[in-house]
Amino acid sequence: MLELAVLGSGSSGNSALVCLGETRILIDAGLSARQLCLRLENLGVDPDSLSAIVLTHEHGDHTRGIDVFCRKRSVPIYGTTHTCAIVRENVKSEIPWHHFEAGNDFMIDDIKVESFSVPHDAVDPVGFVFRCNRSSLGVVSDVGHVTRMIIERLKGVDTLFVEANYDEVMLQNDTHRPWSTKQRISNRHGHLSNDQTAELVRQIASENLRRVVLGHLSSDCNAPDLARQVIIKKLEAEGLNGVLVECAMRKDPLPLCKTASEEAAPPEISPEEIDEEKPAKSARVCESTGASAPTPSASVEEWSQTEWAF
Repeated sequence: MLELAVLGSGSSGNSALVCLGETRILIDAGLSARQLCLRLENLGVDPDSLSAIVLTHEHGDHTRGIDVFCRKRSVPIYGTTHTCAIVRENVKSEIPWHHFEAGNDFMIDDIKVESFSVPHDAVDPVGFVFRCNRSSLGVVSDVGHVTRMIIERLKGVDTLFVEANYDEVMLQNDTHRPWSTKQRISNRHGHLSNDQTAELVRQIASENLRRVVLGHLSSDCNAPDLARQVIIKKLEAEGLNGVLVECAMRKDPLPLCKTASEEAAPPEISPEEIDEEKPAKSARVCESTGASAPTPSASVEEWSQTEWAF
């Protein structure tokens, strides 16, 4: 069964870990190499044992640790073609790069990874759903607004790791940020508010939903208890009272936790091999299983990178 840990989440750096047996996948590497190693070791995970790093997008708070971390270890990195092209400009280490196109599915050992486009001010940002035969995990990092595709791809997941960046009132009342910055944060290519995240959770929630982990909380325009209560209130209104809602913080990692209950056991997924420096092979063999996400009817929109990153 899939397990999730969050090494750190916030504007200063983001990284999470997905495990299935001996398969260990790092989602983003926005902490320093030293912090990545320390926090992995504190979780009981040898940094040299990582199977792969997957990237949501190229911003520094999601990628700044890659170069130094990979100098002593050859960890395959998976990202969209455009994301990899930008990240590679600042990386001197010899890294096995694996490219995929947003919307493609691929396998890392026995874990099926489904990608989908999200709106954010990056060159080609994506979200992920990780699946094995017994559980599913949805991951949406920085995203400006909720699209139909995001909802369709995340429906039915057992655990959701999603950003809840700011409280709308706290952001508007903030005296440290100019109005232009507030607009960039809250626009359709910026970040999700607590209320937007709560509505997303409501729309994707099913009886399978076991846990919601909130990430990328602003240190001065949000508060963990406030963010949690907004999500819990929305879930309770839908009759979902048993969902655990937690906040991932900058300095305090969340330990490994199973993403689903022990009850359900869908059919196993057959792994596919992915070649180095080639587009990741589509995991079409898995699409006929009950674990697959529905194919979205909405077209994938393209999102352009702007000069501002949060």
